[in-house]
Amino acid sequence: TVMAAPVTNDQSWFFALALGVSFLKCLLINAYHSTDFEVHRNWLALTHSLPAAQWYYEATSEWTLDYPPLFAWFEYGLSHIARFFDKEMLVVQNLNYASPATILFQRLSVIVADVVFFYAVKECCKCLREDKGKDLLGKPSFILTVLLLWNFGLLIVDHIHFQYNGFLFGVLLLSIARHFQNRHFEGALLFSILLNLKHIYLYIAPAYGIYLLRCFCFTQSNADGSLQWRSFSVVRLVTLGTIVLSTFSVSFGPFIALGQLPQVLSRLFPFKRGLCHAYWAPNIWALYNIADKAFSILGVKFKLLDINKLPKASMTGGLVQEFQHSVLPSVSPLATLICTVLSILPALFRIWHRPNGARGFLRCLVICALGSFMFGWHVHEKAILMAILPLSLLAVESREDARIFLILSITGHYSLFPLLFTTQVAHQNISHVAIYNLHIGNVILHLFFRKGGALLNPLEATYLLGLIPLELICEFVYPLTVWQKTFPFLPLMLTSVYCALGVTYAFIRLYISLLTCSDSTKKIKTQ
Repeated sequence: TVMAAPVTNDQSWFFALALGVSFLKCLLINAYHSTDFEVHRNWLALTHSLPAAQWYYEATSEWTLDYPPLFAWFEYGLSHIARFFDKEMLVVQNLNYASPATILFQRLSVIVADVVFFYAVKECCKCLREDKGKDLLGKPSFILTVLLLWNFGLLIVDHIHFQYNGFLFGVLLLSIARHFQNRHFEGALLFSILLNLKHIYLYIAPAYGIYLLRCFCFTQSNADGSLQWRSFSVVRLVTLGTIVLSTFSVSFGPFIALGQLPQVLSRLFPFKRGLCHAYWAPNIWALYNIADKAFSILGVKFKLLDINKLPKASMTGGLVQEFQHSVLPSVSPLATLICTVLSILPALFRIWHRPNGARGFLRCLVICALGSFMFGWHVHEKAILMAILPLSLLAVESREDARIFLILSITGHYSLFPLLFTTQVAHQNISHVAIYNLHIGNVILHLFFRKGGALLNPLEATYLLGLIPLELICEFVYPLTVWQKTFPFLPLMLTSVYCALGVTYAFIRLYISLLTCSDSTKKIKTQ
């Protein structure tokens, strides 16, 4: 298990970075916001105005409560502060209510909640291997702080689009840091709390389960690294189980007592939605969909298929209902679950047989996050951050991980651009700022590894440079063509498919690094 390394005494740069990004967030208070703004306003209203027994039944708004109970209580707590800003935002019937006071409160609530993220980043910095001889720009802790606090994806998703991902990722990163610091019970508690705040993190639960069972419940390994079965600690397993069950009991207990568990679960897991979101996340199903489109077009052209018998093209029309593929077999929720499980099994087997400490756990966690993004059902493009942010910790210590991080972060962040539904001019301006900010952290990574030469090979660099003509075509050229009215979805489809290639490549590279890395790292001290 990895011991925390000491961090330089002068931490003024950390607070300067935190303060700087907080000021930037304040400048975005009046920026465009998505429907998620109304989603959370509605949740504030229903948790404040209605008894808990009605929270998961209330349907005045189409944006019904579909987060776990602990997040509902979080909204309930915020609502008692919100009433001092504007009581009207807490009326369930006031749909799409967005007074200046309401906007100010909701934006500030996200900014203040990010304090949890700041603290988590500071704790993660303590877990890095530091070289005392390096200047500030060469310190892994400084680079990690820039990559996390100034993460472009979080700025888009939380402070423009509107959500509370920074707060949630703060809980996740703090949990990871606690495992690096051998404070496993705290790490397990924090992750249990996280699952009850947002259930999407269930995708990385297998990494937690296998790691804690293998490296904590089993207290010793043989000289060759294999498991020593006699070292199993029942006390540790029972304690972990108690922590998890207690957290879920506090969260779901009241609703179980009311006999509402089926209703709550139906809200949390709405499988009637389609395989892909309206804008395809850049994953394997985007490539699958485009392959199906290509086969159907070729089939009609060569008269192998009857165009009248093909399903209507619903995948690219902005709908999220269930649909049928034209040529390839349609994909069910069960099929995506099986593919997701198969995609993460090798990583789970690896940390069971050769754990490689907390860093091995973290690598497995990233693969679980990316595997679920690649093969999951109705995946949102924002979910790519669940892989990018934890991978940052590995990227500042390893050239290979930095290489994978560059590809995944640039591709993943670029795929978030379609979330900025502004006017064309504003969208272009934001895109330019986005590209600039996106490369701040990545240039620092290049500087960190400058002595070893370029991180990317020519093919990888060419692929990433291809994002520039893609942006020019989608933003400037395509709107001037006759296809704009006939195929308005084409720019989004091109963005999704192109980015899916990069994400898939990063996933493969990450797996190669997992399966070929040595069982232990020489620089890592073990207990």
